[in-house]
Amino acid sequence: MDKTDFDLCIIGGGINGAGIARDAAGRGLSVLLLEAKDLAQGTSSMSTKLIHGGLRYLEFFEFKLVRESLQERERLMGIAPHILSPMEFVLPHNAAHRPFWLIRLGLFLYDHLARRRFLPGSRMVNLKASAFGVPLADHYTRGFVYSDCWVDDARLVVLNAMDAAEKGAKILTRCVCTKILPKSQHWAIEYQPEGATKAKSITASMVVNAAGPWVRKVLEGSGLDSQVKPVPNVRLVKGSHIIIPRAYAGEQSYILQQSDGRVVFVIPYEDEYTLIGTTEEDYEGDLYEPRISGDELRYLCAAYSTHFEADITRDDVLWTYSGVRPLFDDGHSENRAVSRDFYLHEHLESRAPMISVFGGKLTTYRVLAEKVMGRLLNLDHRYAPPWTSEVPLPGGDIAEGDRETFVRKQGQLYTWLPADLLARYVRSYGTRMERFLEGAEGLDDLGVHYGDGLYEAEMVYLIRYEWARTAEDILWRRSKLGLHVDEATVQALEKALPDLKKKVLGDE
Repeated sequence: MDKTDFDLCIIGGGINGAGIARDAAGRGLSVLLLEAKDLAQGTSSMSTKLIHGGLRYLEFFEFKLVRESLQERERLMGIAPHILSPMEFVLPHNAAHRPFWLIRLGLFLYDHLARRRFLPGSRMVNLKASAFGVPLADHYTRGFVYSDCWVDDARLVVLNAMDAAEKGAKILTRCVCTKILPKSQHWAIEYQPEGATKAKSITASMVVNAAGPWVRKVLEGSGLDSQVKPVPNVRLVKGSHIIIPRAYAGEQSYILQQSDGRVVFVIPYEDEYTLIGTTEEDYEGDLYEPRISGDELRYLCAAYSTHFEADITRDDVLWTYSGVRPLFDDGHSENRAVSRDFYLHEHLESRAPMISVFGGKLTTYRVLAEKVMGRLLNLDHRYAPPWTSEVPLPGGDIAEGDRETFVRKQGQLYTWLPADLLARYVRSYGTRMERFLEGAEGLDDLGVHYGDGLYEAEMVYLIRYEWARTAEDILWRRSKLGLHVDEATVQALEKALPDLKKKVLGDE
């Protein structure tokens, strides 16, 4: 094969692209990842923040997907215990939507389709005698409780990219892939860095198009959408969420059955808020600027109000966000029935391999990456075998995955850190918090305080190791501090960033 700049070029810095980059770099390949904006700027930061088996997928007989998702839930709890948290879900029963026996059977399957190490099994609950029933409407008398996981979705992406970079991958954000050209035995890729007047080009032995909602646009821009093997269609489905003030006491979440057959999650969020989502609406607009529609807003408010004692209206909504799911179009007429499983399309335009990724879900990104690499390498034993299921993500090397014990130990080491700041550092960075805390003996050692617990040392870390370049990157994707900080803090951070970036990155 021709000598190329990289073994593998990946288009897209969402969860699938970052996961593939990590897997490939760890097997010894030279890897380039191109992301048009910031890491996780699209769908991968706009999810419901759950790592779950997908209980409702059992209704569509997707046993393989649910089993695989449940297995991945366990693996991710093992490799990223700092950013994953077990969470109980209360399912109030409404016989008009699904019979009691059907839910009980579904939960039995959910408990037993895959081995559980970290989470308890499901159980029935008397809502009249349990604190779980207090916030619910009075007519709910019984239900079920089961467990899944919450995750910081955007941080999951960043940690995969960090691990890839530490294993030799080159991660280029804000670089738009403009052309993919098949050569005799390799690929030529052109890309345009943000602010540059000229495009750059590289060659790669293999290409993966993991551009999510843009997967077809990447192919169409290079004339690769109608070649030897027909390229599948992508079904763009918008999912919207609303955030309201903290609605009830307790750390439990709720899963609400809807009359249209869908479910809506109600989840404690960022201590002070409650997150409600999601919807499923066909989408044709700007992929970078999806917005909640009036119908979606009414749907989510009605879903909450129908099930809870207190009603909410759009006046209670503090913030909304929407993401576009790039589902593999399997021909189903209903969005809720379209599979969340992934499809890997192999291109035949060159002797060099290329795969485009359609569909997929946050929970199964790691196994998707493993299968992509299996296809590309075709069991080529020059490279290392699969490895990502057991090796912790950056910061996840917490003894036995016990985050509470780790918090206590870090509190003894950094006695001067306020408890809320310590908890946030542990939840965001795990053991990597020591990279910007080491040697510090007080808050003054963390540099300039921009307000609301944002210190210079953390900002330098995010710029140096996590590709943060703007206040939005820091406040909404590397964290969710945008929900908490005031305008003065935002302005102080924006004012400081140019000098901080110059200090850390030089003329890069």
